[in-house]
Amino acid sequence: MSEIDIRIEGRAGRITFRRPGALNALTYDMLRRIEAALDGWAGDNAVEMVIFDAEGDKAFCAGGDIADLYAAGRAGDFAFGRRFWRDEYRLNAKLAEYAKPTVSFMQGFTMGGGVGIGCHCSHRIVGHGSKIAMPECGIGLIPDVGGSMILATAPGRMGEYLGMTATRMGPGDAILAGFADHFVPETGWGDLAAKLTESADAAVIETTAEAPPPGTLEQRQGDIDDFFSRGQLGDILVALDATETDFAAKAREALLRNSPLSMACTLELVARVRANPTIRSALAQEYRFTWRASDKGDFLEGIRAAIIDKDRNPRWQHGPTAVTAETVAEMMAPLGDNDMSWE
Repeated sequence: MSEIDIRIEGRAGRITFRRPGALNALTYDMLRRIEAALDGWAGDNAVEMVIFDAEGDKAFCAGGDIADLYAAGRAGDFAFGRRFWRDEYRLNAKLAEYAKPTVSFMQGFTMGGGVGIGCHCSHRIVGHGSKIAMPECGIGLIPDVGGSMILATAPGRMGEYLGMTATRMGPGDAILAGFADHFVPETGWGDLAAKLTESADAAVIETTAEAPPPGTLEQRQGDIDDFFSRGQLGDILVALDATETDFAAKAREALLRNSPLSMACTLELVARVRANPTIRSALAQEYRFTWRASDKGDFLEGIRAAIIDKDRNPRWQHGPTAVTAETVAEMMAPLGDNDMSWE
């Protein structure tokens, strides 16, 4: 069975992920095939809309298939990862800027590379079981695939909170934070997709959508803004340590799990992108970190602990309060001739 099904149905281009056993994780080949389809359909008048969906009920796409990135990095081959991320980010920008309506049906887990596909569509649909997150700090990366742009434009300091803690969002919170647009119960997705395929009229979504179930982020906004407006990771942790509330305890626990280097760079990343919240600016900033992630960052150790050995005990390079501003600047510095390119 092919891992991705790309075809034209009615007036729509259809792209369906077909790796439910792997939570529809994106491979390099899948990324290249998606880009080729978008390029071909851009000038095809028979295709008026593009629809993304996935098989299985557990995940739309839980991220990139990173086993190959780990193997290459462990062998000292950093070029493969850099090529993977460059080509993935080019696709993310192309999708965000696509001239035709794009629709994503995001059931179950949508994380990492799945956010880079589903959450850059022009019409993003979630249901009762949708769980969206940016968990990259837990594996030694930063929120990437253009996710930093969504984080940077989320209400208040919600972007820093979501990016650093990897908090999972249900449908209501995903819409509030800017990762989704419409709530439609999953039982209605088949009929909605059929109507879109027939009509290519995105207004059909508006007439089908319902009010989402309430989330929790809006109630936490005050605490989120209070703690995560502090410009340094150490300052956030000190403030959380000094506060005896359930929110502070859970946020502190989440931060202590993740890579300090990644979280410190996430703070800087979101601040930079907030000053220029465009998809290409976000991806270019992200690429500076991911280009260095395997040889200078915590990425290989994060993958070892989470995916390879599965001991959940990563040995990060830095302690929670030991990442200096100089180290962050080095990880986020321009790459010269190696900076992100769009060709």
